[in-house]
Amino acid sequence: MAIYWDDITYLTRQHVFLVASSGGAAILVGVPVGIWLSRPSMERYAETVMQVFNIGTTIPTLAVIALSMTLLGIGFPPAFFGLFVASLLPIVRNTYAGLLAVPSHLKEAATGMGMTQRQILLRVEIPNALYVIFSGIRTALAINVGTTPLAFLIGGGGLGELIFTGIDLMDTGMLLAGAVPTAALAVAVDFLMGQAQLRLIPKGVNPLR
Repeated sequence: MAIYWDDITYLTRQHVFLVASSGGAAILVGVPVGIWLSRPSMERYAETVMQVFNIGTTIPTLAVIALSMTLLGIGFPPAFFGLFVASLLPIVRNTYAGLLAVPSHLKEAATGMGMTQRQILLRVEIPNALYVIFSGIRTALAINVGTTPLAFLIGGGGLGELIFTGIDLMDTGMLLAGAVPTAALAVAVDFLMGQAQLRLIPKGVNPLR
């Protein structure tokens, strides 16, 4: 692997950038969409919308990336879009499910104390749903890191270049030079998200503390 060190360093930067940009965008979009679907005004339509998201989870990620290539060409844009879609679904689903699972007596007590709907959302519902929301983000980012090697197939860069080229050339060293850093990145991201889940969620509503 040492002979590929320069390639590993360069492609790891591309890999991390793809994960950070597409995963960050999925968090920025997915959490508000999940909150919006959990509101009482969306009660009639939320399940229908969630079924659309559930259908999306059944489409293989490689197919999503291939479809995005037909719409956006090759390079960074289709890779970003495909990874964004693959990361978005677990975040929306967990945010929606986490907010619906907040005990109704907590919301009734907050209403009795004179809180507005906005205050109930920010001070009662989101804090109590944070653990489930973080679990969705953690799952989404792990999927993102493991899926990013496919971005190489559409010119998006990343460690997939070493993995797929190694497979084509039957070069085990090159394959491992891409696969080992990818696995290490997945473990590192999962560890960091686990620490964030442990330390950022308030003690009273965190089952880990």
